[in-house]
Amino acid sequence: MFYNYDKRIIYAVLIIMAVFGLRNYVYNPSLIVNLLLTIPGVIIAITLHEFAHAFAADKLGDDTPRVQGRLSLNPLAHIDPIGFMMLVFAGFGWGKPVNVNPRSYSRKLTMERANAIVSAAGPLINFVLAIIFTVVYFLLYRFTGIGQNHIGTICLNIILNTVIINIGLGVFNLIPLPPLDGSKIIRIFLPYNAKTWFDNNEYIFYAVFVLLWISGIAGTIISPIINSIFKGLMSLGMLIFHI
Repeated sequence: MFYNYDKRIIYAVLIIMAVFGLRNYVYNPSLIVNLLLTIPGVIIAITLHEFAHAFAADKLGDDTPRVQGRLSLNPLAHIDPIGFMMLVFAGFGWGKPVNVNPRSYSRKLTMERANAIVSAAGPLINFVLAIIFTVVYFLLYRFTGIGQNHIGTICLNIILNTVIINIGLGVFNLIPLPPLDGSKIIRIFLPYNAKTWFDNNEYIFYAVFVLLWISGIAGTIISPIINSIFKGLMSLGMLIFHI
């Protein structure tokens, strides 16, 4: 996932970040409730994201994900412990990368375009899930009165968290830096010389990504985008369901 960098160093840094995140829960135990309400959404977002990659690759003729057991909706097939922990405590993370063999793709598309489609499938399903759960939220709120009791309120909060997490995972993965999906999507729009330069200097983009991630700049950049999409979905939902 992290090119030629020593994964042990990367993981050590990320674990330290997660530990600092945990300190907030130690000093403010009430946040633990919010944490528990977040976990279902994290599992759903990661599982469907990675499944979408596997499904798209399989449909394009590559059976590698199927052989490796990734064409499954079982969360255990897709969740990476470190990535899961980071998504829960730091707001961004990852699942187990889906391995593909571009040479196995159908020749109806170039390998580059097929790779872009497989990469786009992950963020796309996250946005679709965000829309679906938004609809579910408003259907329950509008027609069942579920928010009038404590358990119902908890269920609605879980659904809202699921919406936010799916938006976050989708937006985060569209950042056009490796190893994120956006780097493969944007590649098909680059001229030949730019692609060559990108390939020859890929390690620089990995370094930039890690720096932006660890420093928190990435979160600062994408948070307004996530919030805007979430507010947009909520406003649209209230308009459609007359709330």
